[in-house]
Amino acid sequence: MSLTQNTSPRRMPIGAELLGKGEVSFRVWAPDSKKVVVVLEGGTGRVTSSRHELSPENNGYFSRIVAGISSRTLYRFLLDEEEELLPDPASRFQPQGPFGPSEIVDPGEFRWTDAAWKGIGIEGQVIYEMHIGTFTPEGTWEGARQQLASLAETGITLLEVMPVADFPGKFGWGYDGVNLFAPTRLYGTPDDMRRFVDSAHSLGLGVLLDVVYNHVGSFGSHLHKYAKSYFHQARQTDWGEAINYDGQDSGPVREYFISNAAYWIEEFHLDGLRLDAAQTIYDTSPEHIIAAICRRARNAAGKRHVIVAAENEPQDVKLIATVEKGGYGCDAIWNDDFHHTATVTLTGRREAYYMDYLGNPQELISCIKRGYLYQGQRYNWQRKRRGTAALNIRPARFIHFLQNHDQIANSACGLRYQYLTSPGRYRAMTALLLLSPETPLLFQGQEFAASSPFVFFSDMPGEIAALVRQGRNKFLSQFPSLADPDMLSRIPDPGDISSFCRCKLDLSERGKHAKDHAFYRDLLRLRREDPVFRSQRQGDVDGAVIGPQAFLLRYFGQNGDDRLVVFNFGRDLELWHVPEPLLAPPENARWNLVWSSESPVYGGSGALSPEDGEGNWRIMGETASVLKGVKGTAQA
Repeated sequence: MSLTQNTSPRRMPIGAELLGKGEVSFRVWAPDSKKVVVVLEGGTGRVTSSRHELSPENNGYFSRIVAGISSRTLYRFLLDEEEELLPDPASRFQPQGPFGPSEIVDPGEFRWTDAAWKGIGIEGQVIYEMHIGTFTPEGTWEGARQQLASLAETGITLLEVMPVADFPGKFGWGYDGVNLFAPTRLYGTPDDMRRFVDSAHSLGLGVLLDVVYNHVGSFGSHLHKYAKSYFHQARQTDWGEAINYDGQDSGPVREYFISNAAYWIEEFHLDGLRLDAAQTIYDTSPEHIIAAICRRARNAAGKRHVIVAAENEPQDVKLIATVEKGGYGCDAIWNDDFHHTATVTLTGRREAYYMDYLGNPQELISCIKRGYLYQGQRYNWQRKRRGTAALNIRPARFIHFLQNHDQIANSACGLRYQYLTSPGRYRAMTALLLLSPETPLLFQGQEFAASSPFVFFSDMPGEIAALVRQGRNKFLSQFPSLADPDMLSRIPDPGDISSFCRCKLDLSERGKHAKDHAFYRDLLRLRREDPVFRSQRQGDVDGAVIGPQAFLLRYFGQNGDDRLVVFNFGRDLELWHVPEPLLAPPENARWNLVWSSESPVYGGSGALSPEDGEGNWRIMGETASVLKGVKGTAQA
């Protein structure tokens, strides 16, 4: 073995990189230390252990090229004269978890087969959010990979994988990741993740990764020990210290997170990122860190197209505005307003953050036509104005959903929405979601009415587990119906492994709930194959309220080839007078029923056309009906 000065080029600024010929370049940022030693601990890539001091560089970096070792060698770092061995802050894999040694990974060992894959744009996508640990009974990349063909056949086009950066314990949501470059050992090896992505691409499926750049997990993180400057001294998030993107010594911190974004795109061929809670990514730099991440992600993708989507509770369109217009350059943003008003429509409950929604037809129409409902008006729940003007945003850039990991878990016991409303209402609302021009997102199992709940789960030790449980109960107490002590006592314990196991999908329900699965397949086929629904052009949809809980959406096609979708979330409705121009059929045509949410194929009570042929309308309660203008048939 020999040591040489680090003069070879690196792909990433920190971490352990194989250079070829049995050489590995180690580089770490540790500005609070005077001495850094890499400790080789054996592993399948090396039999004996040894220690080697790294050379100091400028700005707190230490580096060294070590010869005579290969991939799968285990290593850790020693800082100054401390006795604690620490994993690499940019470890590519932690086979024994966050407190064990790091493993040298050679990304070139995996043989990709997706050279023809061109990536994806936001238009035309149907997103599917999934948690690898509960998506299959195995809870692994390989188990999930075996199910990809079914998702593609259903009509899914883009997978959004919940965070996979390694975290402590045996189960968790992943938002408390501490090894941000290391896919968690709980789901398999880094190559298992690559194989999952490669297989997805072979089926025409893109893959986004949910990343957390607003904080790191409070337990198991070693970043403080390498540099206190990783965290901002004056800012906090709801989950701990904020990342230091603009304070003293923030340059290497920015480099760390920007490189992390590029790493997932380059080494795992991912099709983009979903930024968690972007409102708590604080930065006053000339180039905001989110803009820098978007820029670097696209550079890393080369000729492939990638998507950067953001969750942003304040609904700031700056995230999706171009850099030239003062924005950050993201491609899409979650629209909580659609979820919230849809939830009130379905359940009638207006607690906590639902209090500012009526769940009426006009709100639903406005969501479809305008995106956000709150674009600067007062939001009483927060006692301040909320949202920014979004009247000219393309529909596909808004991500709409009825279920996601947070919102399911925020019900009493993590119940799916089909258990919180009637079957008819839920089918009708699902039709609104999947036929609207916005980008729809489904949560795992939603496509076959999975019975499994999704609750918050987190495997933490002793006192930390108690704090997690208390924090979860405090959060849910914002809902008066859940604040009752008897109700709080029934909320599943996040640290109980049974809470985690109950959330695993029962994939046999695809067959048991065949009518529900057919419902989603048919709707997604209609969205994909019908040229009018497939179009996501801005301004191609208009709507009108036609009853207390009923409304219509008219989709304008080419040369009068229109579609009409009639929704009724209330009782049967009869309209003998219809002074609403959007109900009028195209010239020299009449409306013809082409799809109904109440078809017996889906378990409904029968599909009847709401238009009786005489120009009168009888609209069944709790239905969605799709009508097409048929040319050459004069209206009676």
